[in-house]
Amino acid sequence: MSDPGTDRNSESVKPANSAGKKISRRQLLTILGIGLNAIAGALFAMPIIGYVLAPGGRRAMRKDLEWVTLGALTQFPVGETRLATYRNPSVRAWDGATGDIPCWVRRIATDKLQVFAINCAHLGCPVRWFPQSGLFMCPCHGGAYYADGSRASGPPPRGLFQYDFKIERGQLWIKAGQMPTLASPPSVASVDQPRRCSCA
Repeated sequence: MSDPGTDRNSESVKPANSAGKKISRRQLLTILGIGLNAIAGALFAMPIIGYVLAPGGRRAMRKDLEWVTLGALTQFPVGETRLATYRNPSVRAWDGATGDIPCWVRRIATDKLQVFAINCAHLGCPVRWFPQSGLFMCPCHGGAYYADGSRASGPPPRGLFQYDFKIERGQLWIKAGQMPTLASPPSVASVDQPRRCSCA
């Protein structure tokens, strides 16, 4: 049978060992800080890794440069400005009718056109064409544009933004993946087509 004194000594050693394993407040905060930094780093890295590795993301970026047809050129008679609508190439399934984007098409001659973004260059309100006065008018703040899209009056700092366009096999095509703005002006449409017509 074991000596009761030795049992007491072994019991007294256990609390001393467990007390020695206690984590100090500084160690706890250090571990907690490292863990939170690791989580934040992982959350920051996930979109970057997804961008680099996901082929779907690269396809979506290429879609931003797509040419979209506005229909047959015969829909736009010479001397008239008409409203046209195209489907945004970067549309998602849940976008519904908001994926349909209107624009104004002005046909000056057989091969001379202008395609205007419908948005006012001031704050983006949709402009409307008034053939009686030959002006595009913005209903929000009274901006007005001449038939060629240049600024007539009001708060807009410049004329209407124009899309790159081309004509192929009797169809009018515009580069519609990205709205033309001051921050992202339209790129050169192609080497054989003018970026926009030089209209008076």
